[in-house]
Amino acid sequence: MLLDLTRPLMRKTRSISPENITGEPGKGAGTTLEQGSAAAAARDLGYGWKVNPYVIVQPGETIVLADIHGMGVINHIWCTVTKKWRNTILRMYWDGQEQPSVECPIGDFFCMGWQEFMQINSLTVCVNPGSGLNCCWDMPFRKRARITLENRAEEAMSIYYQIDYALMDVPEDAVYFHAQFRRVNPLPYKTDYVILDGVRGRGHYVGTYLAWGSNNSCWWGEGEFKFFLDGDRDLPTICGTGTEDYFCGSYDFEDPSTHNRYIPFSSPYTGFQVIGCDQLYRSQKRFGMYRWHLTDPICFERELKVTVQALGWREGRRYLPLQDDIASVAYWYQTLPAAPFPPLPDKDYLEVI
Repeated sequence: MLLDLTRPLMRKTRSISPENITGEPGKGAGTTLEQGSAAAAARDLGYGWKVNPYVIVQPGETIVLADIHGMGVINHIWCTVTKKWRNTILRMYWDGQEQPSVECPIGDFFCMGWQEFMQINSLTVCVNPGSGLNCCWDMPFRKRARITLENRAEEAMSIYYQIDYALMDVPEDAVYFHAQFRRVNPLPYKTDYVILDGVRGRGHYVGTYLAWGSNNSCWWGEGEFKFFLDGDRDLPTICGTGTEDYFCGSYDFEDPSTHNRYIPFSSPYTGFQVIGCDQLYRSQKRFGMYRWHLTDPICFERELKVTVQALGWREGRRYLPLQDDIASVAYWYQTLPAAPFPPLPDKDYLEVI
């Protein structure tokens, strides 16, 4: 997040990458030529050069990207990952918690749910050519921060990454970053899609990413977003007016001049992506949408549930409950301990086909 750069910053800056896996002072670029992933490219230059810029993760393997002890804040993560992003699971654990506070396919975490590059220019997530995945969420910890990466694919993959953080005092009332992935394909008829449920504790909701695959030919975004807060059961406290409205667009994200095409956009707080077009073997439209509640966080004291309806149109100008392919990431901050997440489905269920 933005800092007051005119004031002294009472912190120690550190960074973890394959060239400095511990983040320790004076330990960067210290891999020997024999141990480096880029040993062949660096063979004429040797120690101290670009010897180990990436890590290879074998099929079925989970590696530790970062294990930081002490008190501080992670404030930037950059990575680029080969192979299929839905097969690469990112997890984050705070202060010795056994269950992750972040569990998400890496592409979806960075708003790339369809495994295709789409540029994003937002305050907390940006995706740059050719596949530079960045996030700037503040992630505080008081005792320990651990980040892992699981390769569910049947082939090895590689990751270049850098995790930038600061060792510093964390306020006693600071809450912890969380992100949870879900997917339903297809959504059962007349069923709301659940983005988040089972949250217990005090905190605030800060963002939504949706990867939406439409199985119908016509408009798909009439459904309302609903936020159930602190004991709400049948009816929510916060209820929007439509899917494109929640993502701060209107009227089908359409071109207001021609009324015959979508207009993608990416802004600091909201964005809309259109994936694919009229190509052979492309059976339906796919969309990506993000909204960050950086100026309007949704606060809860005890509980939180978030849903969205999937609605289109049918004959007679009536709403049509849709059975679409929907995946989501919910982003929020809360106190610990947090309730365990639902089990992540297996890779076949998560696969983008």
